[in-house]
Amino acid sequence: MAEKMVLIADDEDHIRHLVKLYLTNEGFATIEAKTGTEALKAWREHSPNLVILDIMMPELDGREVLKQIRKERNTPVIMLTAKDAEMDKVMGLELGADDYVTKPFSPRELVSRVKAVLRRAEEPAPQEVSYPGLTINKESREVIVNGQRMTLPPKEFDLLWLLATNPNKVFSREYLLETVWEYTYFGDIRTVDVHIRRLRQKIEKDPEHPVYIKTAWGVGYKFEYHGE
Repeated sequence: MAEKMVLIADDEDHIRHLVKLYLTNEGFATIEAKTGTEALKAWREHSPNLVILDIMMPELDGREVLKQIRKERNTPVIMLTAKDAEMDKVMGLELGADDYVTKPFSPRELVSRVKAVLRRAEEPAPQEVSYPGLTINKESREVIVNGQRMTLPPKEFDLLWLLATNPNKVFSREYLLETVWEYTYFGDIRTVDVHIRRLRQKIEKDPEHPVYIKTAWGVGYKFEYHGE
């Protein structure tokens, strides 16, 4: 099996060298970048299997690098964030990061996260997700609510699929509009509220089953599920 390559993008030399040491010991090949511009250049030239990407870097910060990566490919990305930078974590995940690690971090934990993200990336994408009283099939675009089949309008289905395949992850209204509608939306941002309200009316009819779509006040929405 060919060794996996990881791009380590961080402007702090000692962090890059430490992460490289631990990854190399685990059999990974590594390349390094100390600016956002270098990170994009190295990513395009070498096509690494995974990117470890610091938020705060010169020239281009990690968010801008991640945006560009997601426009071109689905390379797995782990973001490095400051310890208390909650908005950096939320924004990084919204932009498509697969995981994040806060500084200071344990190199062993980071290597474990790298392995876990790579395993998930190699798994086939789910075609169906199920929760108590709710099943969503991507191929047939059918939704089964308490045993009853229904077909949702395209945007309602896409919105539900995005939320349900990322349980407990908060998405801003802006991100939902840009992702589900596939372009930056300049109209009334309340359109997402209208679609969420319609979804709730259709999938949350039975009071015996949990309320799935919850409002994250001041941010957006999430599909909340913690198991039974």
